[in-house]
Amino acid sequence: MSSRLRDLDVRSPYDKVGDLLYFGRMLDKIRSFAKGELPLEYQVNLGKGFDKKCVTFLRVRYELVVDYVNYGLTDEAILESCFGMGRRPSEAEIYMWNEFMRKRGWNDELSETLDNEKKKEGMPSRSEIQTMFQFIDADEGRSVNDKHHINCYSRPKNGTTPTFNYARA
Repeated sequence: MSSRLRDLDVRSPYDKVGDLLYFGRMLDKIRSFAKGELPLEYQVNLGKGFDKKCVTFLRVRYELVVDYVNYGLTDEAILESCFGMGRRPSEAEIYMWNEFMRKRGWNDELSETLDNEKKKEGMPSRSEIQTMFQFIDADEGRSVNDKHHINCYSRPKNGTTPTFNYARA
């Protein structure tokens, strides 16, 4: 387990800023790096991987987000600045982003990477770890699936099509 990161104040990828999963974690890693506290195994991926997916989704440059963090802006102010400099996704787009990110590693091109990381960290038998977010939480000492199972659909009793419930997303 990455006990060194557990001692840092880096959020779970499930924690939201402005309804977006992962964004706060990216900011926390940038802050930890600026303080010289981010372990090397995390430094090599700064601005890559999920960070790159996040800034691409927001249509901003990673370096711009780093500048906002270094200016000392709050998480919400950084997100609003990203919306202003890039784009403001709709509720439906945010929902799709969250679902896409939440399921990374589950039956997709990251499945092999997830399996390899689980083996590397001594977790190959942990069958409850099925996504990269779950792996990150387990690797950093957090409970897997603790309060992160999101039920975004309400099922009507009359058997009609389920409807999306934005309030629960």
